[in-house]
Amino acid sequence: MTIDTGNTAFMLLCSSLVMLMTPGLAFFYGGLVGRKNVLAIMIQSFVSLGWTTILWWLFGFSLCFSGDLKSGTDFFGIVGNLDWACLRGITLDTPAPVNPSIPLFVFCSYQMMFAIITPALITGAFTNRVTFKAYMLFLTGWLIFVYFPFVHMVWGGGILASWGVLDFAGGIVVHNVAGIAALASVLYVGKRKVADRGPHSIPLVALGTGLLWFGWYGFNAGSEFRVDSVTAVAFLNTDVAASFAAVTWLCIDWITNKKPKFLGLLTGAVAGLATITPAAGYVSPATAAIIGIVAGFVCFYAVALKNKLGWDDALDVWGVHGVGGLIGIILCGVFATTAFNPAGVNGLLHGNPRFFLVECAAVLISSAWAFVFTIGMLWLINRITPVKVDEAGETAGLDSSLHGEAAYLEGV
Repeated sequence: MTIDTGNTAFMLLCSSLVMLMTPGLAFFYGGLVGRKNVLAIMIQSFVSLGWTTILWWLFGFSLCFSGDLKSGTDFFGIVGNLDWACLRGITLDTPAPVNPSIPLFVFCSYQMMFAIITPALITGAFTNRVTFKAYMLFLTGWLIFVYFPFVHMVWGGGILASWGVLDFAGGIVVHNVAGIAALASVLYVGKRKVADRGPHSIPLVALGTGLLWFGWYGFNAGSEFRVDSVTAVAFLNTDVAASFAAVTWLCIDWITNKKPKFLGLLTGAVAGLATITPAAGYVSPATAAIIGIVAGFVCFYAVALKNKLGWDDALDVWGVHGVGGLIGIILCGVFATTAFNPAGVNGLLHGNPRFFLVECAAVLISSAWAFVFTIGMLWLINRITPVKVDEAGETAGLDSSLHGEAAYLEGV
């Protein structure tokens, strides 16, 4: 194997950027909750950095990327085999499947960062009411039964890939399954008994948004796995969509609530980032602007619908990530064009209705799978250990009741 040092260096940088998104998410969520629950929500992101890495090394990477449906070396196109468990058999000269000019170790590292942040996204939905022991069991089970199979099915040569499903950087694999799992979690766990006065720190939310936005360039542009013109388009599309979505949300919020809300601007940016993710490397910058506007509008009203229905999705994971990922995949099916990615396909507007239909089918399948498995896992976990914190723990705050720590000293 001949290593391309430029591509390899770029992918190591992108891996670092995606890693930074998990602390960014912790700050984003931490600022949105009340003062007594900051550490409890932040540790759920940070512990994924450690525990998911361990699972990834043990068998996660292998289940995602070893074997494929075409050669009959995986399990029914749903999950891979254990040939690469503990990274055995991988040497310095083993090439990455997506780009033989970068080492497989680099590809493994990059994909690991995706695995770390995806379950952490869900935590914003059930903040302030889930025990840490139950969360650790949930994190483990959800990775094994939801995340790893969908990575294989879409990116690892599994059944959805064989249908022609495309997901540039994780609209299905990351945002849709996490958002639907968040909704399932909310419906299973129920409402908080104690009202949270958050957000306690919008500056922390702004810091988290900045880190997420910065890291998202590695998330999307890095998913080309090389440095070329498509990489540049994916990078630009990421910023364009986020910007249009942020301003769209700000304007709707301004009209609705009579004041321009900083929190609305920040939330809109994240909605735009989530929505452009599956299409970033398949569409034009003009289309990215359209996707951003649609994201700001639809996600804003998805959150409004959630509030009207009384779902206690505390930090709007379903409305931002679930709905964003869903419409991003559908819009990819509409707007994708080989003019901006010769290795991609044309979408509905460019004369390929079949691609649009398989993208819609992938959304339905991933949504149903994530919802059913999440409900099932929470039910099973609740038989092992209580999922929900008791009212006394909620009243005291999870920082002290679960972790014996405090983010802020009393009276300071």
